[in-house]
Amino acid sequence: MKKYITITITLMAIVMMPLTGMAQDVFEKYSDSDKVSYVSIKPKMFQMLAKIDIDTDDAEAKAYMEMVNSITSFKTMATGDLTIAKSITKWVTTRSTSLEELMEVKDNGVVMKFYVKQGKDEDHVSELLMFINGLDAVTKGSDVEINGEKRTIETVVISLTGNIDLNQISKLTQKMNLPGGEELKKKSKK
Repeated sequence: MKKYITITITLMAIVMMPLTGMAQDVFEKYSDSDKVSYVSIKPKMFQMLAKIDIDTDDAEAKAYMEMVNSITSFKTMATGDLTIAKSITKWVTTRSTSLEELMEVKDNGVVMKFYVKQGKDEDHVSELLMFINGLDAVTKGSDVEINGEKRTIETVVISLTGNIDLNQISKLTQKMNLPGGEELKKKSKK
C-alpha cells in the first residue's frame, strides 16, 4: 500500500512541476532584468510607516496614513520589451483567475484592467492588481526617462496587498483624477 501511495505522490509531483514553473511570480522573474523598471516596497517599510505619528487636524491626511498603514506589499514593474510584456500579460491572465475583475478600459489601443481579491468584508480587499498594456500605442514611441535613461513603456503591472479599504482607495483615485475611482466607490458600496 505504501508503495502505491509513494508512486501516486511521485506522479502527482511530476505532473504538477510544469504548473509550479508557470506560477512563478512575474515580479521575481524580472526584478533583476535591465529591461524593466521595478519597485518593491516590503512589509517592513509599511510597518515603519505605521509607526509614524502624524500630529495633524487634517482628516484627509489621517485617512491617507490609515490607508498606507493597511498595505503590506506594493510591487510595480514597467517594460517596453515586447517579450517581457507578453510574459507579464500571460501571468496576469493566469493570476486573474483567482481574482474578481473590477474594471476594464480599452481606449486607443491601451487595455487597462483592475482586479481585486475579497478581503474581510465588502469594503476591503486583500489584493488589488492593476494591469496596463499597449501604452506604446498612445505614446507613439515617445520615451520616458527612468534613472537618466530613455525607455519606451509598453506594459505596467501594479500589485498591492494588505487589508485595503476600497473607500480610501476610491477617494485617493478620485482626488488624483485617476481612472477607476468611481468603479472602486461603487464596488465598496455593494
